[in-house]
Amino acid sequence: MSGLKKLLCTAALAAAAIAVPVSAAAPITVRLATQAPVNSTWHKALLDMGAQWDAKTSSRVKVTVYAGGMQGDEPSTVRMMRPGVDQLQASLLMVAGLAQLDDAFNVFGMPFFFQSDEEAAYVQQKLTPVLEKRLEAKGFRLLCWGSGGWVQLFSKKPLKTLDDVKAAKLYTSEGDDKMVQWYKSNGFHPVALAAKDIPAQLKLSAGMIDTAPSPPYPALVLQMFRDAKYMLDVRVAPLVGGLIITNTAWNKIDPADQKVVMDEAKAFEKRIMADAPKQDADSVTTMKTRGLQITTLDPKATADFRSAAEKLVPTLKGSIVPADIYDMAVQERDAFRKTKGK
Repeated sequence: MSGLKKLLCTAALAAAAIAVPVSAAAPITVRLATQAPVNSTWHKALLDMGAQWDAKTSSRVKVTVYAGGMQGDEPSTVRMMRPGVDQLQASLLMVAGLAQLDDAFNVFGMPFFFQSDEEAAYVQQKLTPVLEKRLEAKGFRLLCWGSGGWVQLFSKKPLKTLDDVKAAKLYTSEGDDKMVQWYKSNGFHPVALAAKDIPAQLKLSAGMIDTAPSPPYPALVLQMFRDAKYMLDVRVAPLVGGLIITNTAWNKIDPADQKVVMDEAKAFEKRIMADAPKQDADSVTTMKTRGLQITTLDPKATADFRSAAEKLVPTLKGSIVPADIYDMAVQERDAFRKTKGK
């Protein structure tokens, strides 16, 4: 090849390198799993978020959403996201699933610890930087939070006291062995099941469970109230969720596209958080028209119930929730209450 031809060839290659940066990330399809029922508001919001990722990255980041536990329960989902497995790259997990990665997330599942959405959101905001670091050390990135509303107790017979709850055959999340043991050590009768098995077990006259903690919306969607016809009107805990992605998948996304992914995840969070309170209220109204009976306690009974329940909360420190995270949550919650004169 002549010197001139070599020069022209080199120039052409250089021009190509400028036109297509070598650092440009290849397109990626994120396989995302969730226990959220198919066609539920959470499922629809995830699909909308994925559509925005696709559109705003010119299809460089696509999403396939597997809803309704299609990829198994949350422990299975977590295993499928582990390095070396990589069958899933993202998941919308509830507290029990997040705790499979780091038990610090159990702080949001403590019964009777929070009293309002505002209080829970404040503590969540304060703890987020610490939890993000703990999660990243395990190989995952927190994209955003989610909410399923407030957990209440749906049962086959009326519950009026904490002793009634302790006597019930109470659903607990499968795979959360520490929490099962905590319940047992405090006099409850927990039964660990996959969430998808709740409706079928409630239908049985002698099923494994007769009581299921759930926000009203999932109870409506899954028709749990058809068999568990009583709801105790006492808020147990907010149902907190988190949308996570593996560091491996995240690092494959171009930095400019990462911003799109994060921005749209935050839009998903805002939408879900805004929908939750009305969704709870509307679901209760609908279920009441279809036979749900609400057990409302008088002020003294409510105070007695909460007082007895709150005495159990400190026993979670160190066993279910890491001591430093527990102390931080108490500090921030109490600081919030002071601003409200509580």
